[in-house]
Amino acid sequence: MNLAPLITVLGIHHVGIVVSDLAAATERYQSMGFRLLEVLDLPEQGVRIASFAIGHNYVELLTPLDSESGVARFLAARGDGVHHVAYAVPDLSAALQFLAAAGFELIDREPRVGLHGWRVAFIHPRSCHGVLTELVEVAPAPE
Repeated sequence: MNLAPLITVLGIHHVGIVVSDLAAATERYQSMGFRLLEVLDLPEQGVRIASFAIGHNYVELLTPLDSESGVARFLAARGDGVHHVAYAVPDLSAALQFLAAAGFELIDREPRVGLHGWRVAFIHPRSCHGVLTELVEVAPAPE
């Protein structure tokens, strides 16, 4: 199925990486020259995030705040590693409507507020060949 004419994807927005030791991982990424933007808690998602700017994209290091969160379960089952890939879209509500109609299994049927107040939504890994996929609404770049 070709989604290009129906959903505009502006590019990869960020990659989320789960880590058991956020301080050590943050130090390691900084030693590679990645620019740390901030470290903050998202209690509603049960995570602490270290956010790095990589050109026009981001890397998010995530660690669980409690043992009941989805990130904690992921870490217990799989250890440190890539958790999700996020794509930038200009109209998240339209993208979700299309994906739902096309039979994708959505974790979020409506956008929620993510890091930096971004509107985000997740697609279940079963619908994306094992990859947890996030859509992030951003304004398209001026032409």
